[in-house]
Amino acid sequence: MSGAADNGAPPAMRQYVQFAFYKVDPAWRRLPPGAREAAKREVEAAVAAASERMQVRPYSLVGIRGDADFLLWQISDGLESFQDAATRLLSTGLGPYLSTPYSYLAMTRKSVYVDKTEREGPSRRLRLTPGTAKYLFVYPFVKTRPWYALPAEERQRMMDVHIRVGRKYPTVKLNTTYSFGLDDQEFVVAFETDEPGDFLDLVMELRGAESSLYTLRDTPTFTCVATTVRGMLDALGAPGDALATGAAGDAGGWTRVAAIDELPPGAATTAYAGGEQVAVFNAGGRLYAIEAHCPHGNAPLVEGTVEGTVLTCPWHGSRFDLARGCEIVRGPAARPPVVYAVRVVDGAIYVSPAKTPAHTIR
Repeated sequence: MSGAADNGAPPAMRQYVQFAFYKVDPAWRRLPPGAREAAKREVEAAVAAASERMQVRPYSLVGIRGDADFLLWQISDGLESFQDAATRLLSTGLGPYLSTPYSYLAMTRKSVYVDKTEREGPSRRLRLTPGTAKYLFVYPFVKTRPWYALPAEERQRMMDVHIRVGRKYPTVKLNTTYSFGLDDQEFVVAFETDEPGDFLDLVMELRGAESSLYTLRDTPTFTCVATTVRGMLDALGAPGDALATGAAGDAGGWTRVAAIDELPPGAATTAYAGGEQVAVFNAGGRLYAIEAHCPHGNAPLVEGTVEGTVLTCPWHGSRFDLARGCEIVRGPAARPPVVYAVRVVDGAIYVSPAKTPAHTIR
């Protein structure tokens, strides 16, 4: 088989995605408070370490499902990152009390169905950019074999209706990933929204679409609440184990990106900070750290050009002024990239999710 898929993009542009659901043995809550707090700190450190190599989003399911307590939604450029993250987690004080009742593996790829309302380029779906919605709804999905036997035009006709229904609910963001040959299901779908009622109405309406006749399985369904790693752990019980933790997983944590001599003027690089992929630029002796992909079409901004302090997106030409908080100079981007804090300590560049001014190299 060829290394390049029919989506016309090199394999390196695609991402691996894992939805790892964990269940905690109730015996953990009976441990002494000091042991629980030590375990929480170890888990925070383990997730922080994993976040240096991939995107990690924590969610709690406590009180919502009985067979899973929390979810780690992980997005990486390599499968090995998932193995390393799981090993670190299982090696903590919480590890002996953890089981994994569900774990879904998938990849990104270009959809075979044409969305005529979509203006972004064909590579948009190859990189996932999770939003900041409070709720995430996840489920594996399998179509019947007769679906694949239908003519492509017939499937597209039914999907046109499916797409139109989805467009009626702009508060619900869909992330579709593909598991063919990688896992038991064919797809894993994840919906982000701040309005659970909108998601419920969307699913009800889609049940009446003709395409649903070809659904073989779309359960179990997981309702997840976005939180921090500390919030995810405190939800397991005994949240008062520590009054002030200063834990590694807090939003103010700093991640080492590179040595300063590895990023001379005009250079750029990418790294993970707080579970987010970040692009770091040295523009005229000042360092800027921003969201790694363009908010418009998901283009890798590290491949853009910088003139003075103005960054031009490599795909659609959006321009952002790095020196002015990534202010939009020219569209089509509708919002600027997220800005991150950056600083230099002992000859090394560090990035944090906190937003602060750019760092001047002295």
